[in-house]
Amino acid sequence: MIFTTRKPPVQQRGFTLLEVMIAIAILAIALTSLFGSQSASVALATETRFNTHAPLLARMKMAEILSGDEIISSEGDFGEEFPGFSWKLQTEEASFGNSDILQKLEGKMLHLSMSITWGDGTYSYQLESYRNIKE
Repeated sequence: MIFTTRKPPVQQRGFTLLEVMIAIAILAIALTSLFGSQSASVALATETRFNTHAPLLARMKMAEILSGDEIISSEGDFGEEFPGFSWKLQTEEASFGNSDILQKLEGKMLHLSMSITWGDGTYSYQLESYRNIKE
């Protein structure tokens, strides 16, 4: 009797090309969604910063203007404390149409419109106010 020993089949170690391609595709999909959500997060943080600062800056500047003697249209920025933020005030005599109550006011009413912009004008905030000016 002749005994022959059979060698066990050689086990392959490593990945096939198909397995590598599937892994890369899954990785690409995961990274694309991750970078997309990161981009959206940065955009929301930027918008939130503006929506927090703009109303406070507008009210601060409007109070400063109303506390002065003369109210005129003007514009400017907020300096180095709030870089990129700018303001613009427009004034005009207010007209109230046929309102009997408002027509009885002494003097004239001044309509104040304060605009706060940030950056290239992508973000904008508007604050309206009225001031009774006695002649």
